[in-house]
Amino acid sequence: MSKGREGSAAGGGAAAVLMRYLREQNRPYSAQDAFGNLQREHGLSKAAVVKALEQLAQQGRVREKAYGKQKIYFADQEQLPAASDAELRGLDGQIAALSAKVQALQQSCRQMEAGDSMTTPEMAKELRELKKNCRSYTEKLERIKSATSCVSPEEKEKVCSEQQLYCREWRRRKRMATELLDAILEGYPKSKKQFFEEVGIETDEDHNVTLPTAV
Repeated sequence: MSKGREGSAAGGGAAAVLMRYLREQNRPYSAQDAFGNLQREHGLSKAAVVKALEQLAQQGRVREKAYGKQKIYFADQEQLPAASDAELRGLDGQIAALSAKVQALQQSCRQMEAGDSMTTPEMAKELRELKKNCRSYTEKLERIKSATSCVSPEEKEKVCSEQQLYCREWRRRKRMATELLDAILEGYPKSKKQFFEEVGIETDEDHNVTLPTAV
């Protein structure tokens, strides 16, 4: 946008838009805030917003206040229409309702804080219980770690021998059953799988059972 067109927008359209916005909102805005709120809807540049606000302030149509390096602008309250008694009563009612809501929320927060907080003696007692439990679990863990000789060599040898005996018997019986089934299947008209399903035979493989390797 050229300087001539931008100056025209600031003095005309931008000023009208900002004047109407400040009167409707009736709250202070910086030039940056006004630009951010109006740029999308009205397509105003920041330079146009700044220039229009400065011109409106010079003309006395809006008020200007400086806070450090930042300036804020707001509608001149004397130029706004006076509120009627009904509007004032309505505002008083809204203020009273909001005040009651704030008090209720504050009370609720105090109750929640009182319910969740613990006194110093209570915290000390809780800490002692936690330390006691921690010691108990630590001692239990140490006992488990140190229990490396619970089974004697004789007991271990007995268990291993029994396992070998049972595994040999398992293989012998499985071999006998396989030979018997193979003899039956020679004259059976259907498949081996169908025969097993009809008779109700379940194999080791059906249950993912693996016979231990012979020792």
